[in-house]
This record gives sequence, C-alpha cells and structure tokens, in this order.
Amino acid sequence: MKPLGPVGPVGPVVRDEGPAFSSPVVAGRRVGWVPPLVLLIVIAVLDWNTTGEFRIISWIVLVPGIAAALCGVAGTVVFAVLSLGTYVFVDGAWPHQYQTGLPDFILVAIGGLLAVLACMVRLRGERRMLHMRDVVETTRRTVLRPLPPGWGGLDHAAVYLAADAVARVGGDFYDIQPGPHGTRVLIGDVQGKGLDAVEAAAALLSTFRESAYHEPALATVAERLEVRMLRHVRYRAALGRDEGGREEGGLVEGDRFATAVLIGFPEERRATAGGFAAEVEVVNFGHEPSLIVSPDGVRSLPPGDGLPLGLSELTPGDGGLPSVVRVPLAAAETLLLVTDGVTEARDADGTFFPLRERVADAVAVDPRIADPRRLVAFVRDGTLRHSGGRLADDTTVFAVRRADPAAGTSRP
Repeated sequence: MKPLGPVGPVGPVVRDEGPAFSSPVVAGRRVGWVPPLVLLIVIAVLDWNTTGEFRIISWIVLVPGIAAALCGVAGTVVFAVLSLGTYVFVDGAWPHQYQTGLPDFILVAIGGLLAVLACMVRLRGERRMLHMRDVVETTRRTVLRPLPPGWGGLDHAAVYLAADAVARVGGDFYDIQPGPHGTRVLIGDVQGKGLDAVEAAAALLSTFRESAYHEPALATVAERLEVRMLRHVRYRAALGRDEGGREEGGLVEGDRFATAVLIGFPEERRATAGGFAAEVEVVNFGHEPSLIVSPDGVRSLPPGDGLPLGLSELTPGDGGLPSVVRVPLAAAETLLLVTDGVTEARDADGTFFPLRERVADAVAVDPRIADPRRLVAFVRDGTLRHSGGRLADDTTVFAVRRADPAAGTSRP
C-alpha cells in the first residue's frame, strides 16, 4: 500500500541530519554493526572447534562485505581490520600442517579493501539520492505550496498521493489565492504523467496566483488560464518536445491539456438564521463535478459546459471557454474537490470507487464528516481501501469551506 499523504497543508522539507547511510535501527539506535560482529564471532568459534580437515576461517572474508552494506566507511574499515587480525590469530593457533597460510591471508586482506571501496561507492550513491529527494521535495513544494490555516478566509484540508511513490510529484495541482476581489480556488489534473505534467501544472499555477489576485472577474481568470495552457503547448512544440500533435501555423502542437475547476468566493455574504451564507462562482474545464457536503447530505455542483484547458481552439469563437455558474453555498457546506485518481480508482473486480454514495452514507452516520479535515481523511482512506493501495493515477482530495468569522482562524 502506498504511504498516506499529509492531511492539510503540505509539510516542510525534512532533511536527514544524521549519517547519510542506511542502517537498521532498533529503539532509536543504529545496529548495523551487529550482524557482521556476530558473523565474525561465529566463524572464529566454529573454526576453533572444527577438525583440521575442515577449516572455515577463510569465510571471514564475508564479514567486511556485510559491513559494507550496513555500516559507514569507518565501521567497514574496523571490521576489515578485525577480520584480518582474527584470521591471523585463529589460523596461527593451529599446527603448521593445518594452517591455511598466506593465500587466504591475501584473500581476507583484498576482501576487506574491496569492501571499503564498495562502501564508499554505496555512500556516494545514497548521498546523491538524498540530494535528489530534496530536489523532488522542493519541486513538490513549488507546485503544491504550503497553505496557512484559514488562508483566504477558508477552512481547508488537502491530501496528495502520487501514483509514482518515488517521484512524489505529478500532474495534479491545487491552490488557494486570496485577493481584493475575494478568494479563488483552483484544482486540476494535467493530462499525462512525469516531469512534463509537472511543468504544465507549474505554469498554470503561476498564472492562477497572479490573475486570481488582480482580476476582478472570475471569467477573466479562466480566460488567462486557457491562454497560458495554449502558450505552454506552443512553447513545447517549438522545442520539439511534443510528438504526434496537429499541424498549425508551421508548428506541430502537442495534445497536452488539463481539466480543472476554478471557484471564486466573493467577499459579499448575507446573514442567515444558521450563520453566514453566500454564493460561489464556478468555472469547470471538463473536470469531475465537485460535491457539496453538509451535515444534511450531499449534492453535486453543476457539470462543466466547456472543454479542458488547452482545447479551446477546437471550437470557433469563445465556445471553448466554459461559463461562470453561481451556486449557493451555506455556511456549513463544504466543497469536496477531487481528481480522477479518486473517481477512477478500481477494486479487484474493476468497479469504480462510488465517491458520492460513500460520502453520503458516511455523513448520514456521522454529520461531523462534513468537516474538511475529516472529509479529506475519509475519502483518502476509502480510496486506498477500495483500490487495495494500488493507485493508477495521481490522486488529490481537496476540501474547502468558508471559515466561521466567530471562530477565528481555523487550527492547523
């Protein structure tokens, strides 16, 4: 099963401050030295108690080799020296006719030297992997930046599970951008996987963070996202990095696109008997319809009437840009936004994960599930259980709702 991602803001980069080598740990202590030491003692004792016709002291050459896989360079050197010294002592205690002599001495000495060199190569590779892990983590934080509690006047929670557990980053993206015209929320999924998808997601997020802050109309933000995706596709085509596209203007354009949901939380709200409520503006670029979850039940946002980002040129005029839909959203209602990693998760029989039905049943049993953090954790765990932990695509679960002004900033 894949490791569970964090619920809430993306955590900070964690650097390993300890030794840059892998070693078994028991009760907080490194015990990589135990196996080679035990093997050294066992070989010496067995050789001491065997007959002269069956000597196994030359097997001691295995000790520094095991130390090279479990210990650092200093530890490997220590075991290489101990192995050579033990060999000399034990072999010298036998009568001359039973001694293995110089050939095995050379074998143990060369084996220890090679083990030290192998340990150095291993540690160099592990340090390189630690550096690459930091680079990947920095890239992930650039695309999925940490969101402060209560950011933009919203209670929020999110979890991201990469289909590639090693890469830890993919084409899913989400963000919250407060501004003078209200708070805007974006979630999306770039077609494809790998670094190319990450590059496209980063381009869209950078445009969203600027336009969502400055533009008063949500439709203008949507238009800028579409233009940015088209520019990105053309740029990649000019570099020759997209293949199999369509011919246009002398360039071969790739078919990369992104589904997305853009949501605006205007500043104005009206007081009701149950607290505060307002409308939200929604622009859906061919994405999965989002759910509105409350203690009273579950309903869906209207489906999008536009194409995914990057495909507007397939329709004449502005027909490819989806319209802005206004939807009432009560104070206790939470927007549940997911990518297709959730809705297309399959079980062993090939059945898709029934997101709405599962959430509706859970809310009926426990209305507190509508809280963003509880809701995200529930959907994450349900998706992993349904798919047996085998995610075929990047998976993002994102939940937001207006923070209660009387409660202040939500806790992290």
